[in-house]
Amino acid sequence: MLINFIEQLINGLRTGSIYALIAIGYTMVYGIAKMINFAHGDIIMVGAYALYFSISVLGLPVPVALLLTVIVCSVLGVLIEKIAYKPLRKAQPLAVLITAIGMSFFLQSSSLLIFGSTPIPFQSVIPNENIKVGPVTISSITLVTLIVTAVAMILLTLFINKTKLGSAMRAVSEDKGAAELMGINVNSTISMTFAIGSALAAVAGILYISQYQSMKPTLGALPGIKAFVAAVLGGIGSIPGAMLGGILLGLIESVSKAYISTELADAIVFGVLIVVLLFRPSGLLGKKKIVKV
Repeated sequence: MLINFIEQLINGLRTGSIYALIAIGYTMVYGIAKMINFAHGDIIMVGAYALYFSISVLGLPVPVALLLTVIVCSVLGVLIEKIAYKPLRKAQPLAVLITAIGMSFFLQSSSLLIFGSTPIPFQSVIPNENIKVGPVTISSITLVTLIVTAVAMILLTLFINKTKLGSAMRAVSEDKGAAELMGINVNSTISMTFAIGSALAAVAGILYISQYQSMKPTLGALPGIKAFVAAVLGGIGSIPGAMLGGILLGLIESVSKAYISTELADAIVFGVLIVVLLFRPSGLLGKKKIVKV
């Protein structure tokens, strides 16, 4: 019983790590540009298809295909920002929201036209072997997912806190106008934020299809929604909050599926979000902001 519970927690950490990587993209864009990029979940799908195309069609070696996948998603993220969101920088929030939803449908429909609606099987780029740690069994995919996520989060934290570009991102997040007066290129900073968020989504997409080994045009929809829930749960705009929210969401989902009901797991996840927001509207690690009117 205890061994099974520990294994479920490990599975929850694996799923939660993927949610956390995606949630960081949501929260970074919101923190810098003050908008919700609902097309972000579909970047995962683009990353999955880019990896499939690189390996199965172009026949590239796996390391080159992985790098190309991250580059493709980063460039796509910047293009989405330049074409769809930059012209709406001063528009009403509703216009930006509708544009983000439209961009999400555009990416899904484009993938449907190119690859069709039939799910495409894809062999994991991570060798799937079981590793025994005492009485607990951990799959190699789970281990790689946890390590990659931990490294990505550490590198991102160091980048934001220890580099000039990271300082620029924090300055723009606090006050765009003041940052611009101090000589910071706000447009470049926002583009860089989209590139980094999309790169993390590409990594999440690679880990996701390594785990589920099948892809379709709507692949990124549900993980994207859950990652958004994770970002709100942790405190939208807070990177540590997105990390915490993703991990908690994965743990709650895994334990709910194992011990309560597979069908009710999603309802329980959203229920936890509602309860948390009732008592902490800004999320677990979010900060309350006083707005002058």
